[in-house]
Amino acid sequence: MPEQLNTRVEDCYQLAESFFKRSFPRPVVSLKLRGQKAGVAHLHENLLRFNPQLYRENTEHFLKQTVAHEVAHLIAHQLFGDRIQPHGEEWQLIMRGVYELPPDRCHTYAIKRRSVTRYIYKCPCADSDFPFSAQRHSLVRQGRRYLCRRCRNTLVFSGEMRVE
Repeated sequence: MPEQLNTRVEDCYQLAESFFKRSFPRPVVSLKLRGQKAGVAHLHENLLRFNPQLYRENTEHFLKQTVAHEVAHLIAHQLFGDRIQPHGEEWQLIMRGVYELPPDRCHTYAIKRRSVTRYIYKCPCADSDFPFSAQRHSLVRQGRRYLCRRCRNTLVFSGEMRVE
């Protein structure tokens, strides 16, 4: 776990404790998040998960904004309970009042999408391209059949693959 990340989480908690004049239980912090999200706060588990790739690529802004954003979710939940909106006025109060940051709902980090191979299946119909995922292609190889909705013929792998 990068030390800067843990330090920033602790700093956010200390700011909240000073502001609200009460203590808050510290969360478990994890770098086990993939995909498009920069961070996730699991309210009932008191758990913060962060995306290590986005953290590495956007360290300064990530530490300042994303960590505070996720900590604010936990603080809002502990102060106001389950019945608040995730990015509602209580969360916004914490972002503005405690952390003096804009209450941005979403990050603008560039996300590298992994390439995906599509397996092209065809039928006798004109212009019949059916791109299958690797999972669906595997099912066909195991014996599953898929039919064209127009001509009701079995779709057949053309031997073509396309990387998207």
